[in-house]
Amino acid sequence: MKIKYITGILATCMMLLSACSLNYDPLSDYSDVTVGGSDESGEGVAYKNRAEMLSRYENMYTRMRDNQEHWCLDFLLLAECHSDNAYAGTTGAEVVPFETNSIDGGNSVLERDWERYLTDIATANRIICYIDDVPDATFPQSEREQWKAEAKIYRAMILFTMARIWGDFPVITEVGEDITSENIEEVYPQYFPQQNTEEEAYEQIEKDLLEALIYAPDNTGDKTRLSKSVARALLAKVYAEKPIRDYSKVIKYCDELTAEGFRLTDNYDDLFGMNAEGTDAKMRNTVESILEIQYTSGSGNWVAWMFGRDLIDWDYQFSWAKWVTPSRDLVRAFDNEGDEIRKNEAIVYYDCNWSNYYPSNNYAFTYKYRSGVNSIIKLRMADILLLKAEALILQDAPDLAGAASIINSIRNRVGLGNLPSSVTGSKENMLDALLTERRLELALEGERWFDLCRHDKVEEVMNGLNRRDTGRLPLVNPYTEYSYRLPIPQLILDENDNLVQNPGY
Repeated sequence: MKIKYITGILATCMMLLSACSLNYDPLSDYSDVTVGGSDESGEGVAYKNRAEMLSRYENMYTRMRDNQEHWCLDFLLLAECHSDNAYAGTTGAEVVPFETNSIDGGNSVLERDWERYLTDIATANRIICYIDDVPDATFPQSEREQWKAEAKIYRAMILFTMARIWGDFPVITEVGEDITSENIEEVYPQYFPQQNTEEEAYEQIEKDLLEALIYAPDNTGDKTRLSKSVARALLAKVYAEKPIRDYSKVIKYCDELTAEGFRLTDNYDDLFGMNAEGTDAKMRNTVESILEIQYTSGSGNWVAWMFGRDLIDWDYQFSWAKWVTPSRDLVRAFDNEGDEIRKNEAIVYYDCNWSNYYPSNNYAFTYKYRSGVNSIIKLRMADILLLKAEALILQDAPDLAGAASIINSIRNRVGLGNLPSSVTGSKENMLDALLTERRLELALEGERWFDLCRHDKVEEVMNGLNRRDTGRLPLVNPYTEYSYRLPIPQLILDENDNLVQNPGY
């Protein structure tokens, strides 16, 4: 047995037990020492009753709410700063490479994200794999099926994120057994899984979501739950991606969400604004929101002060440079369209004590996450509608008029006019208009990098960016066909000989 493998197991266990250093309202991971235990065969964890499984189920939602560092903070660093929408913001060695395209396998952000996404998957797997075996006659089968469906949606959401970041990675759908002296030869390989292909990952994502649609709860207006609506939205996004692309299904699931009553809010500000008194979010659970993470006073939305000011506590943690600084190129994109409403909801200017990218007396900050009580919206209908427009443009028989109608409705909401006929009559011009509209509508929400990847636009857009944006740090490496995937963390490769680094790193 290799010493590095033993060390890897211990290191992983310690990592999963440790609290996030930036999480000021931490909740310990679910403990199988206090709830659940080895069954008589010694194979894994058995839950004795509904109450124990309920704790596991509730913990899944708690993780989704409280673990903001990897799925919000780091996710926006990757999707916005690694694109033309934002600068890194700080001078940290772990952050700057996302802006300068110098990320390597030693990047600490990617290392923690890999580990935490796998912990998220493990959280879902314990529900999926064990819930049917809970020996509690008072635990109804309908409830078991619902909770399992919600866990499959959660697992699919995480797998989708990992697939878009890394491409090939281990798709883990089982719970590793406890290692004992008697079973070590059999169980040991479970801790060092084989690497699945990107296509295999998407097959599992599709399978999870389609199975979840049968038993997941209906949307009841509480947008914090993993409902059928969330599954449909994820399916629309998944079918737009190259490994499993099916534009007819993008349209199908968008139309099903429309039939459920999802639509654009009347005012863009309803999504991100504060109430008139400045003490709370303006709205939660809007007709546009499909999945959101909600916070109230003291409940822990700390990413607000990682991006700028927390408007509930004006000076709190505002003495150091922030992440994800909006770029001049993004500002120019808003200005070119005369798009003041969305610009002012996405970007705000403050005085500060640093001048990394802008003068300190007029410094740009990300503004969509503006207080500790504002929701983080993970899925919303504008994104799905624009994916339907994308599908209408790129399907075998393009429907440019239908796509234009969708894009115009989104433009009209923020006071912009319809696309001109010189655009709507050309498939190529319509695709350009669609990508521009997605950039402005979804700015600083974590979609831009993945839009560029989905349309093979990375080299075209990013290699000429320094000529268009003089405030950006110089590229260390040009973008190539290998840039569409990020490197697998080197520590993970060192621990598992079954994994192969992505080409180009």
